Amino acid sequence: MDGELSLRGQSIFEVLPAGRRNWAVGSVHGAAGQLQVLHIGLAERIRPEDNLVYLGNFLGRGGYVGATIQELLLFRRALLAQQTGDDAGAIVYLRGRQEEMWHKLLQVQFAPNPREVLEWMLGQGVGPTLEAYGGDVEEGRRAAATGAVALSAWTNRLRATMRSRDGHDRLINVLRRAAYTEDQSLLFVNAGVDVSRPLSEQTDTFWWGGRAFDDIDRPYSGFQMVVRGFDYRHKGAWYKDHVASVDGGCGFGGKLIATCFDETGQPIDTIEA
Repeated sequence: MDGELSLRGQSIFEVLPAGRRNWAVGSVHGAAGQLQVLHIGLAERIRPEDNLVYLGNFLGRGGYVGATIQELLLFRRALLAQQTGDDAGAIVYLRGRQEEMWHKLLQVQFAPNPREVLEWMLGQGVGPTLEAYGGDVEEGRRAAATGAVALSAWTNRLRATMRSRDGHDRLINVLRRAAYTEDQSLLFVNAGVDVSRPLSEQTDTFWWGGRAFDDIDRPYSGFQMVVRGFDYRHKGAWYKDHVASVDGGCGFGGKLIATCFDETGQPIDTIEA
């Protein structure tokens, strides 16, 4: 596997090698210290052939967003150094609701009601991400009140700051909406799926769905197990026949969780930080 973060054909989904163990990391929400502790435990247990999926929401909420992205990049580099064989596992980053909001914030000048959109995003926790990349909330509010030209200048400065941080912009640009194993034993998402729609038509459900996730009682679209990393109730790690959740409330005063699933989708190991 190449050490560079590749766009890999601009695919919105990542197909993972089948027949592997699969580590899934729940929402981090800018808690860099907990991510570092979890990575220490993970480094002792992960194998070069294992798949590793970060289930989104690296950004937002916590006060150490920049350090969180840096830790993701450093751990990736360390894993790649160990993946010397042809059967190396995949390392994948999903887009969560925080990353989706950040993407929208950088285009907020095109919104029909930018002031309302900005305030809603701030209420959802995008503020720490904004500040991590040199933004000022009050400056953003003033720009939104002034108009599209002022907002464009403001968001352009945010983009420039992110690009100045080695690897940060590139990692954000390789986020996937979902990931699944080649044999469809596992599907990984951020928050949920709408079982009435195929995978290609989920749209915002990946980030803003999930209220009915617990009720899924059969394979979805052929996938035997659906694993998510954000639960609005932050109930910790739990598993049912066809769904699993690994959100311990990191960024909300709770724990960061990583669970390992075997090739059939059964949980076999868990790390908490």
